[in-house]
Amino acid sequence: MRRTGIVLAAVILLATLSSSLAQAVTGWTEVGSDHARALDESQGMATIVRPSGTTIRYTGVGTIPFDLLTQGWNHVGDPGSAQGWYVEPYQRDDRGAKLFRVQAPDGTWTNYKHALESWEANNNSFAAVSPDARWMVAGEWGTMDRLLVHPMPGAAFPDASKNLPYASAIRLDHAVRDVQGCDFLTATRLLCASDDPEGSLFGTTKPLLQVDLAGPLSGSDVTGHVTSLGQLPLQSGCSGSFEVEGLDFDERDNTLRVLVMSPGFCVLTDSKTYRFRQS
Repeated sequence: MRRTGIVLAAVILLATLSSSLAQAVTGWTEVGSDHARALDESQGMATIVRPSGTTIRYTGVGTIPFDLLTQGWNHVGDPGSAQGWYVEPYQRDDRGAKLFRVQAPDGTWTNYKHALESWEANNNSFAAVSPDARWMVAGEWGTMDRLLVHPMPGAAFPDASKNLPYASAIRLDHAVRDVQGCDFLTATRLLCASDDPEGSLFGTTKPLLQVDLAGPLSGSDVTGHVTSLGQLPLQSGCSGSFEVEGLDFDERDNTLRVLVMSPGFCVLTDSKTYRFRQS
């Protein structure tokens, strides 16, 4: 009986260790987590650094302004920020324009619209702002070999009466699937959260991806080398399909935050924003 108990304990320990290893993220150590509210913290987040103070702002279905909702923009993605600028990406169900809601460093808001290119998906999953605030990277849904680049609305493209143009692409050397959020670590490196449910592209579902650019964004196409850093944490009291959402890199203390929504009813109870530091 004692031997059976020891063997059972060993099996449980090995299973726990295997699960932990399967979810290890290369180069980053999990240092904690915070509860993520399903209504207003379910899509993404961005750290906004200004002389007046620093704010971590989340997005979710409950944060969509009523006027935008009534005009058809019914989904908000993972926001981005740099140099005090803050941008939220919005999409609609038809093939109407994408919308980027931008707050300037002085706190004023302006809406910028981008008419879809003929080849462009209508999904507007995230906005990532380059460290110099000259460029904005936006993401589509599905299996893609590109990320889209626009001049940063407000900072580099101030005229909101004009169509926000497509400028160039980050041409990925490896396909990615269902990217929900990206953020710049440096001018030539992004981290991206993938909600990939299949796992065929990188050998694991829900990976954290690293994209290394051949050079800083300049308005011309640039190659991006994609590396999977492993599966993001999938921990919940419920079983089922998790949804990896947006992420944010806080340059003040080099903290990476990644949002993972839990399956089923647990989306309300134990969804988390995981915090990581570079190992």
